[in-house]
Amino acid sequence: MANERVGFGVVGAGAIGLRGALMHLSQADVQDRVHLAAVCDPVPGRAATAAATYNVAAAYLTYEALLADPNVDAVTLCSPIGLHFEQGMQAIAAGKHIHFNKTMTTTVAEANALLKSAESAGIKIVASPGMMLHPYNQRIRRTILEGKLGTLAWAIGGTSAGSGTYHLNEEFRTGEDILTSVDPTWYFKKPGGGPQYDVTVYVLHNLTGILGPAQRVTALSGIALPERIYHDKTITTEMDDQTILSIDFGGAMYAIIYATVAGSLTQGFFPNFYGTQGAIIGTQFGEVSLQRESDHQPHVIGVHATMPENHVFEDMMQLVDWIRDDTPSRVSVDQARHVIEIIESGYRAAKSGQTQNLETTFEPLPLEALAT
Repeated sequence: MANERVGFGVVGAGAIGLRGALMHLSQADVQDRVHLAAVCDPVPGRAATAAATYNVAAAYLTYEALLADPNVDAVTLCSPIGLHFEQGMQAIAAGKHIHFNKTMTTTVAEANALLKSAESAGIKIVASPGMMLHPYNQRIRRTILEGKLGTLAWAIGGTSAGSGTYHLNEEFRTGEDILTSVDPTWYFKKPGGGPQYDVTVYVLHNLTGILGPAQRVTALSGIALPERIYHDKTITTEMDDQTILSIDFGGAMYAIIYATVAGSLTQGFFPNFYGTQGAIIGTQFGEVSLQRESDHQPHVIGVHATMPENHVFEDMMQLVDWIRDDTPSRVSVDQARHVIEIIESGYRAAKSGQTQNLETTFEPLPLEALAT
């Protein structure tokens, strides 16, 4: 469908659906390639309000109704992560291409089943977050591959964003109307809640995208804050809100990845890398910055560069391009599956006390494909 616009269905009009999908895909500069065909949300009135606000062609209360819409060519799953596998399988059965907001599934078995079904059905999948589309991550990988750090020794990265109060205080949760009072309870519930699937996934995509696939993982994990208060409601924490992973990349190269309820040793989602001849701290290699003012992902230009969640927009546009010209995205579903295995194996290691061997792998970007 090279000369046709891709009709996107936005599944969920919560925080990420509004901020990551609807706000970006309603902008004038992308209407030649994509249009908002439909939005659905199970909260009565929310999809209709979102559709009116962002000029979406149709609004539905159920996912099944959205999938039945012939104008929907692809879906972006902005729903709770625990629903992604089931909803992904439904989309495949309906013949819709899929963009998964992080994380694609919660288990490797689910990811394997999903990817096998998609391949059989000819369905294209892009699984966020496509962190290696950032030029600075490519330069970090290039710097390491070219041996400028000497022998790579260890790395550390992490965040307290998903474990702390961030999701209780987002702008779409602190208002009073139907689009700004989105309940965050699912972030703290099984099976898809907790910081590992929600935010550590960014750190792990950075880490593995730069270093390549890992070999083993062990972990400590537990619940530090048994309850959260949202407005006048008490939320019981079900998923671990503190996890520290120790990851083996082979050759005595190790990484520590933390998700904590407070504190941070690193910048944002950037890991630090330490070698025998130097270190990369965030995006800084000694006196050299590996992040430049002109850096952007391929589609994050113009107004999109000033908007939040533009990495979500980029990954959706990767799928749009793939559908239109049949050029596969560099956002690797194999890497997404590998990260899922690290997370799942980390929980298993923490529970059992046994280091877990990893079975999945992926092909990281080769040196010749990296930004200079």
